[in-house]
Amino acid sequence: MLPLLYRDDHLVAIHKPAGLLVHRSELDRHETRFAVQMLRDQLGCHVHPLHRLDRGTSGVLLFALDRDTARLGSALFEHQAVDKTYLAVVRGHPPQSGRIDHPLSRRRDEAEWRGDASSDTAQPAVTDFVRLATCELPFAVDRYPSSRYALLEVRPLTGRRHQIRRHLKHIAHPLIGDATFGKGRHNRFFADHFGCARMLLACTRLRLIHPRSGAPLDLVAPPEGDFLRLLDSLGWRPALPAILRTPPAA
Repeated sequence: MLPLLYRDDHLVAIHKPAGLLVHRSELDRHETRFAVQMLRDQLGCHVHPLHRLDRGTSGVLLFALDRDTARLGSALFEHQAVDKTYLAVVRGHPPQSGRIDHPLSRRRDEAEWRGDASSDTAQPAVTDFVRLATCELPFAVDRYPSSRYALLEVRPLTGRRHQIRRHLKHIAHPLIGDATFGKGRHNRFFADHFGCARMLLACTRLRLIHPRSGAPLDLVAPPEGDFLRLLDSLGWRPALPAILRTPPAA
């Protein structure tokens, strides 16, 4: 059963676990579990994802329960009218806060089965971040005698594919657990030392105007499971915003 964060007559939000695809992907043709199918079976009705999370990313995933709401809700995401907040664990110590304003070329959409959807034309992409906590561990993971890591609160202001992951790589603070844009040595260190092999990126909050009622909607998914255990191992839970410090009751 997928954990429900919110449901009304038009929308439903779940806390997507890391490792679960949102929908069928050309890159994972043999996968048999998808959030769309699981939620449809769980609720007994069709569902329409309004946005996407990468397979390795956990957190708030919002669906519409009818086509009209899907059209209206998708437009909110397309026009950057949704405030999205993520937690990310990265290599190194970035500045206390910053804005990454770096255009990104379009990447092929995993849901597309035919044709080449990639493009060399760069599109505007902006990501804000705030550093919440840091640590320095006495392990020579790379070429230094110790290794530094940080916990970031990240807000993408545009919606390019893999934007957060690509922007963090661009500023030389790649995401831990990211097999595509990260660093294998650090990924393996977290898997071996902390027992945490997942990508350490989670969508913890979505704020938007309800596309049908016009009421403000605030959807929150505190970190849990491997992500929360990792934060506790590093002593970082107190650095979280108060609304994220306590996972929901099982």
